[in-house]
Amino acid sequence: MLSILNMRLLNKNTLLLFYAALAISAILFVNCNRQTTGSSRSSTKYYSWEEFSMGVDLSYVNQVQDYGGKFKDEGREKDPFRIFRDHGANTVRVRLWHNPQWQAALNNGRLYNDIYDVAKTIKRAKAAGMAVNLDIHYSDTWADPAHQEKPAAWQNISFEALKDSVYQYTLRVLLYLREQDLVPEIVQVGNENNNGMLFPDGKVINNNWVPFTSLLKSGIKAVRDFSANSVIKPKIILHVAQLQHAPRWVDSVIRGGGVNDFDIIGLSHYPKWSTVKSMEELSTVIRSLITTWKKKVMIVETAYPWTGLNADNYTNIISAADQFANYTISPEGQQQFLRDLTQHVIDGGGSGVMYWEPAWISSGLRDRWGQGSSWENNALFDFNGNVLPAMDFMRYRYKF
Repeated sequence: MLSILNMRLLNKNTLLLFYAALAISAILFVNCNRQTTGSSRSSTKYYSWEEFSMGVDLSYVNQVQDYGGKFKDEGREKDPFRIFRDHGANTVRVRLWHNPQWQAALNNGRLYNDIYDVAKTIKRAKAAGMAVNLDIHYSDTWADPAHQEKPAAWQNISFEALKDSVYQYTLRVLLYLREQDLVPEIVQVGNENNNGMLFPDGKVINNNWVPFTSLLKSGIKAVRDFSANSVIKPKIILHVAQLQHAPRWVDSVIRGGGVNDFDIIGLSHYPKWSTVKSMEELSTVIRSLITTWKKKVMIVETAYPWTGLNADNYTNIISAADQFANYTISPEGQQQFLRDLTQHVIDGGGSGVMYWEPAWISSGLRDRWGQGSSWENNALFDFNGNVLPAMDFMRYRYKF
């Protein structure tokens, strides 16, 4: 039979063992939690723009906010640039128009997407920690495959003067931005130039690519001359709409027009207008371009709808009838489309995906065709301005 002293010692040792076991359990619990948290975090990743450009075209944001648009993350109103950065965006694309005076009548004399508005956008992007892709349209208005209208200031000048105007204007824009400490990391010399630029002078007619590519060379030379004395040396993108046109277009620009001093082939990819009907085919086209021309390739415009409904009376450009493959028109379908698209761009060796106008939500904004937005069903915000799940495609952990 144990003595009282032995019993007390036993109780004391038992108590010490109990506390030791409790401490070990606590350590294991914390470590387990850390591992679980780490596992959760491992499904997300923030990419640098040099590693892979996760881009968003925010050209409309200043105007949307001026006309009442509100952006929310988890129900709280926030700066949209900060929202995009928090959700993985590392690049902001912004379009530049030469002198868009047509907007004055719609905006009480105010202009958007001129050099001063663009500088404001770039400042906001850089403040949020993102790189910038400056998309120079060389027009006072929208430039696309069917429309490449010369600025009013260049209407009645010779072709030689037009080439010089492209050079001087491009250089002047970059010098102005450098004065503001707002040099872009990327410059697009033109926008969706399938059939040339600065019509009619630079339009491709009868397969003659020389006038168009002569103008391209002027813009490219201005960027390179600027870079010679700049800390930031912008990469140059040349841009063609829709992948089915890209192989012939790039061949014509490089071999037909002698343009090779650029860094990135930029592609628009909208399923509504594409004959590329699978993600695997998209990878194949991108891989072929990279192999053939030894250039980087980026999707610089894309979008997919999360709903077929409208938030306003401005008719939507992409409707419920424009479903692609097996991707539903829903928040989940939009998210899956963007994840799959990005993975297949990576699989093809591509270097980036930029979403076109993810913040063009409905507001009091007016343009030539309506008021509100014709794109709100493709935005990465719902009709109340809240972030949609698809926005997180930019911080998804992809396989490289």
